[in-house]
Amino acid sequence: MIRLFSFFIFLGIIFSGNAQENTASKNVSTFTIEAPQLKTTKKIWIYLPENYTASDQKYSVIYMHDAQNLFDAKTSYVGEWNVDEKLDSLKAKVIVVGIEHGNDKRIDELTPFKNEKYGGGNADNYLDFIVKTVKPYIDKNYRTKTKAKNTIIMGSSLGGLVSYYAILKYPEVFGKAAVFSPSFWFSKDIYTLTEKTPKIKTKIYFLCGDKEDENMVQDMTKMERLLDTKRCYCLHLTKSKIVKGGEHNEKLWRDGFVGALSWLKY
Repeated sequence: MIRLFSFFIFLGIIFSGNAQENTASKNVSTFTIEAPQLKTTKKIWIYLPENYTASDQKYSVIYMHDAQNLFDAKTSYVGEWNVDEKLDSLKAKVIVVGIEHGNDKRIDELTPFKNEKYGGGNADNYLDFIVKTVKPYIDKNYRTKTKAKNTIIMGSSLGGLVSYYAILKYPEVFGKAAVFSPSFWFSKDIYTLTEKTPKIKTKIYFLCGDKEDENMVQDMTKMERLLDTKRCYCLHLTKSKIVKGGEHNEKLWRDGFVGALSWLKY
């Protein structure tokens, strides 16, 4: 029951009509872009560091899902991550690119394999859109560091699942990942794919709470152990944090955001 409750809350089939004021900082802007892989257009949110226009510096980039919930209380479902405020306070020299979820298409976009009950399974096209359309546009129009070691992918729940899948499919693109409360339960095929992947060199930060779905900690730990068979533990490429009392919500992910970036070293 807990799993179903959390899942339906964060399906993201969101038609926001809340009365909140806009809370996005002046360093956040948006644009729309054609998404031929998904046969639609997508709204993209972008955070630029303070004084971006006054310098010629290049920056690492974080690609994040569910952009509606990252920067602005007005567009969020049940609270935002405060990504912009946190980065502003840190004077962080990093660009964040948020991809809006597709409302009723969110399950399809963020799941690599089908679930017998919930469907899904269109993450290949979604990730192709990020890698072949969004990233080239960002790299062309903004001053970015383009190498994998400077490219992070991050998300929570289904966004955590697709972020993990992204590093298996595109290890040459995403050199680091923050995987929060990943929905590994959606399909056991994600474990099979991990087992079949010869080497996994991506730096990964896992986070979940011990008050989420009853299997969340177990599922995340299982994946961490599988990763240990793909690279030497001595390389310290994996970090796992289990938050006591942490629930499946924006507060958990908001509170864990800075710690993840600090460990990943953007």
